[in-house]
Formats: sequence, C-alpha cells, structure tokens
Amino acid sequence: VSILTSIGHKSGEVRRTPLLFLEDGERVVIAASKGGMSKPPVWMFNLKANADCEIQIGPRNRLMRARIANEEEEKALWPRLTEIYADFDEYRARTDGVRHIPLFILEPR
Repeated sequence: VSILTSIGHKSGEVRRTPLLFLEDGERVVIAASKGGMSKPPVWMFNLKANADCEIQIGPRNRLMRARIANEEEEKALWPRLTEIYADFDEYRARTDGVRHIPLFILEPR
C-alpha cells in the first residue's frame, strides 16, 4: 500500500490517502475506484485541481505530478492492476453505466 499526499481542492489542507498502486518504471499508477462506489474518491478532485502530489511507498517519498491515463495507456495498465488486486474488475463492473474509473499516472517532477 502507498500513501498519496495531495492538497484538498476546497480546504487547501494536506490530505493523505492509503491506496493500492502499480509501479511502472519511475511512474506510479493508481485507480480512482473508491471500492466501486457510485461517486469518485475525493483525492481524484484534489489531483485534478492540483496535479502536484507526493507518494510514499515503503520508506521512500517521491514528489510526483499526476495526470489521467489516456485510453491506450488505460487499456495496457488495467490488466496489470487487476493482477495485483482482482477486485478492481468487480469495482469496474459495479460502476458500469454510472461512472468511469480513471487511472492516474504519477510521474516524477
């Protein structure tokens, strides 16, 4: 599990969220799944408002910039995420027709 640190899009305060992740070279991929709930996670809005964030994996903190994966990247990365945690497919099935679960790619800044 990683810890995502972002800035609250309304409050401006530091927010920390534990998340499953996929390392892809220097990039880190996270899914805005919120357990398949109909509403997206708040951290997604935080990253949309301010893409600069920090990710902690083990003892290492990394300064990152977030962006939403494009369709091609998502098609390549989604199966790799489900290898790590198969329930991501169930989450996607639950949100089908309600909302799309975007993948965020965090890149070093």
